[in-house]
Amino acid sequence: MKKPTLKDVLGSVSSFLLFFLTVGFIVSCCMMLFVRILADTMDLTITPDNVGAAAKVTFWNVVLITFLFKFADYIRRKIMVERPTKIITEATEKIMSGDFSVRIKPMESSGMEGFNQIAMAINQMAEELSSVETLRTDFIANVSHEMKTPLAVMQNYGTLLQAPDLSDEKRMEYAKGVTDGSRRMADMMTNILKLNRLENQQIYPQVSEFDLGEQLCECLLQYENVWEKANIEIETDIAEDVKVKADAELLGHVWNNLFSNAFKFTPSGGTVTVSLTATDHHAIVKVTDTGCGMTPEVGAHIFEKFYQGDTSHSVQGNGLGLALVKRVIDIMQGEIGVESAVGKGSTFTVRIRRA
Repeated sequence: MKKPTLKDVLGSVSSFLLFFLTVGFIVSCCMMLFVRILADTMDLTITPDNVGAAAKVTFWNVVLITFLFKFADYIRRKIMVERPTKIITEATEKIMSGDFSVRIKPMESSGMEGFNQIAMAINQMAEELSSVETLRTDFIANVSHEMKTPLAVMQNYGTLLQAPDLSDEKRMEYAKGVTDGSRRMADMMTNILKLNRLENQQIYPQVSEFDLGEQLCECLLQYENVWEKANIEIETDIAEDVKVKADAELLGHVWNNLFSNAFKFTPSGGTVTVSLTATDHHAIVKVTDTGCGMTPEVGAHIFEKFYQGDTSHSVQGNGLGLALVKRVIDIMQGEIGVESAVGKGSTFTVRIRRA
């Protein structure tokens, strides 16, 4: 318990004196008024002895009343102010020291509504900070893990390239391995920076009105070599003249990520379908593949950072694409969902507000 200082003692004394003077003044005025009215009404004579005796009694009554009131106020402050203040202060100090598991229990006493509101806000803040800390720790761990793989590949290929009797064919193969590893790291860093800027609202949508069907066709044609090489059939059902009012560049990231995933998980001879329909208020884009599909457990986590449900394709990505997609759609105040069945494929559905 904190030992009271001279300043605290002087403050208590001055507070008592101020309260005493206030009570004494009020009681004296009331008594004077009462005695004057009583003397006038009953034709009494007030002598100095009577006044002196009454003044002494009144003085000690005022001292007693002041003491009782101050003591009651002291108890009230201890229970109603200092105790909840101490609880809240200790909780915030623990949060400041990094303990985000702190929670303040509701105070049941009457008159604690204001403190309970503060406690609820602090509990919510601690919960959010705990979530952020968990995400930060997981993020660092995932980044370290994701960087370790391409670095190890580049290191191995670099060691092999140092062999003196290496053939030109092998040298080209190993050099390509180093290039692919560095490109994967560069893509991961780019996606991390984009996602960070999106989450911190450092990228502001440049809204314009454009034809969504034309954008989808342009993005799809960028993967022509991919689907031809993999012998994947393309089916499209794109409505004409569907205008949306959004950031075209950010939406381009959405379609590129969805198309890239569809081609990555669709085997040779499979089909990727892209459709665009429109309602009075929304444009609806569906990207369907006939790939491996996923379980409901995997589908519940695919929009999380670094999550990769199919580890067999992990070398082709870093688990950030769909996190970027989800963040962009949220910024556009749209919706995205997925329907999938193992062995049958997946369908991603995006709803964007029309112009």
